[in-house]
Order: sequence, then C-alpha cells, then structure tokens
Amino acid sequence: DGQEYAQVMKMLGNGRLEAHCFDGKKRLCHIRGTMRRRIWVQQGDIVLVGLRDFQDSKADVILKYTDAESRNLKVYGELPDTAKIGEYGAANEEGAGATDDCAFDFEAI
Repeated sequence: DGQEYAQVMKMLGNGRLEAHCFDGKKRLCHIRGTMRRRIWVQQGDIVLVGLRDFQDSKADVILKYTDAESRNLKVYGELPDTAKIGEYGAANEEGAGATDDCAFDFEAI
C-alpha cells in the first residue's frame, strides 16, 4: 500500500525525474537523499516509488531495481508484460523514430 512500480521516462536534474507508473499515471518523482549519490538512476530503469497521500502527481523513489531483478519481477507477474526492461523504449514517446534534427548539411560544406 502506498507504493507502485514505475519506469523512468526522463531525468530532470536536481534529484528529480519523470516516471510512468504502472497504474497508468505519470508522476514527478524525487530521489531520496540516501540514494542520491550512491545509486545512479537512468532513463528506462525500473524503480519502486512511494506515493504521497496529499499529492497524487508526485512520488518519492524508494528503490532502484537492476535488470535481473526487473526480469524476475516480470516473471512473478508484478510488472505488466508491456514493460521493456534494459532498454528505453516503453516510455520513449517523443523521440520514437525521430530523424536527424541537425539543421546543417555537413556534406555540402
């Protein structure tokens, strides 16, 4: 109760990140102080977040799972089958299939 699994969508800096919780909501999450410099959280990682009673759109990162632990959670049925582990593909909606955004044509120079 009060905890949910989530996948990191975007790192925002200053110990904050945007995560897609597996209950279907996007939340702004804060990495707690004991994890901040010891455990590195990256895009696509599976984390356990503690939900706030007074703010539904915000949460706190409690634990980061390794890829092997995430696969075990998926096998046990804790994570949905749509969760992509070890790759940043499930939560990447903006950059999916994006072409080269460079404004310069270096071959012409």
